[in-house]
Amino acid sequence: MPRRPLPPWLGHALRAQHAPVPWPAVVRGALAAGPLLLAGVLAGSPSSGVLLALGAMLAGVNDRPGPRLAALTRLGGPALAGGAGMVVGTALSTFAGGGAGFGYGVVIVAAFTLLGLVGGAFSAVGPVASAAGTQLLVTVAIGAGMPLPEAGWQRALLFVGGAAWLIALRVALPSPAVRRSPGLGYLYDGERFAVAAVYDAVAQLIEAAGTTDARARRAALTAALDQAQDALRGDGAAARRLRAQYVAALPLAEAATALAWAGNTVPERAAEGPRRLAAAVRTGSAVGPLPAPTRCEAGLRALDEALLRAAEVFDGGRAPAQPRRGNSPRTVLGRAAGPGGREYGVRVGLSFGASAAVAQALHPLHWYWLPATAVFLVKPDLGPLASRALCRAAGTVAGAAAFAGLAALLPHPGGLVALVALCGALIPVATRHFAAQTAVVTVLVLSLVMAGGEPQASVGRITETLLACAIVLVAGHLPGPGAHRGGGVRVRVAVAREAAQAYVRHVLSEDSGRPQDRARRWALRREAYRTLAQARAAVELAAAELPVVARHSDGAHRVTVVLERLVDTTTACAVQVDDTGRVPPQCAERIDGILAELAA
Repeated sequence: MPRRPLPPWLGHALRAQHAPVPWPAVVRGALAAGPLLLAGVLAGSPSSGVLLALGAMLAGVNDRPGPRLAALTRLGGPALAGGAGMVVGTALSTFAGGGAGFGYGVVIVAAFTLLGLVGGAFSAVGPVASAAGTQLLVTVAIGAGMPLPEAGWQRALLFVGGAAWLIALRVALPSPAVRRSPGLGYLYDGERFAVAAVYDAVAQLIEAAGTTDARARRAALTAALDQAQDALRGDGAAARRLRAQYVAALPLAEAATALAWAGNTVPERAAEGPRRLAAAVRTGSAVGPLPAPTRCEAGLRALDEALLRAAEVFDGGRAPAQPRRGNSPRTVLGRAAGPGGREYGVRVGLSFGASAAVAQALHPLHWYWLPATAVFLVKPDLGPLASRALCRAAGTVAGAAAFAGLAALLPHPGGLVALVALCGALIPVATRHFAAQTAVVTVLVLSLVMAGGEPQASVGRITETLLACAIVLVAGHLPGPGAHRGGGVRVRVAVAREAAQAYVRHVLSEDSGRPQDRARRWALRREAYRTLAQARAAVELAAAELPVVARHSDGAHRVTVVLERLVDTTTACAVQVDDTGRVPPQCAERIDGILAELAA
């Protein structure tokens, strides 16, 4: 009998990422929360050590491979939001009456609901904003409910200090087994590898031309370009050099996409040039002579010209200007107040307020666990709702059971400090699966609670988590104008459609082939592919939800496939425009046909 496939929501919950062990992050995790907790214990102030370790732990959860200097924003922004949350939570508890009575519960529930609405809407702006909004709400709950002797401002300073310690480790510690690049140093390891990955992805796409792997390789090239574009910041000499090398890869990516679109096998010699450029970026060495591909068709001629321009840039020449993407205040407010921000804000507000209400009604010792857990569960960037609720429940049970056994065997407080250090080292590895990450974080949190002088609370942690899962599942499936009617997916698909059509209009215009307008064309192509990748990710996420939610995004996958064909065809047309100076009639006809299919 053939095996029946698992439902998408269950299959997603059982799927884990596969990646090498991030040893630098493991070392940072081991040197962060554990030593900070030990410092507080040795200083006679365990609660201070708990706050320091808590700040380091939450920063460690957001610590991902990438540029070092970008960590100042990626980790520092959420840490500052967490410090502000500590102040707000402590002040809220004081204003509401110190933690007892019906009036206290009403004030907490109302304030948590309002803060959830605002924090959730802001989280829709982007990944850093999402982490900042989450840490703000989590620390508001901790500041309001965790019994600590420190004042609000002291809690904030300690929390931010713990995060700052991990950020300092992230920036200062060199990566092992990484060859240093002359003139760049280890501070730019992440940027160098991001740009080198673009050239490698170009070579892999060229090699895949004419095969069934071409589509996947083109998607991998888009991901590499997105990561490099996000990584390159700053205006120093090293940053300008890497940015010029990134811009030099854009015409190569365009030519490689055109070759893959044509569907013809490309000689192996054509991929050798991008690979040598990738090695030059990675090591900082000279490029040397590049093998020129045969110039028998438009795509190969474009590839040859792009290699020549890239060689000039690598030898110290100037790259064409590339418009930078930026988030203006108007753009940020537009995303937060847009359909996605409103929908996410409502879900977070309902979950945060309802979990606080249930916790206040039950009057548990650690009532802040329930709303803090709900905030993490409601984050859509952690996977489909049913999947993350299932993983959260399973991971909490496993982590609480493990801690109960370890706490009975290990000496206090030394054993708890060792557990915190071990869990800090395991977090970067456990991020491959949400259940594993939850289990590790559960052991760490329970260790911090006990180190702060409170009793062992494994059973309470399980109960609170199961209640939070139930609340978030109910709030996440309530009827409304948001994700349940495909709103989040529709927004992403609409943005991708607008970007694709803007790219088409530019390529079909008379100015597309002019050298001074190519930078504009490359920027439009990048935006089209970037928004298309985001739409595709949103569609895949919605498809893995429970059927009652997934059915509202039916048909969206087909739209993304048509948009992908449109952008690929337009890219091939742009290469033809550069080669002949005009739009080939057959390309225009194919684009018109795809646009008609999209409109239908």
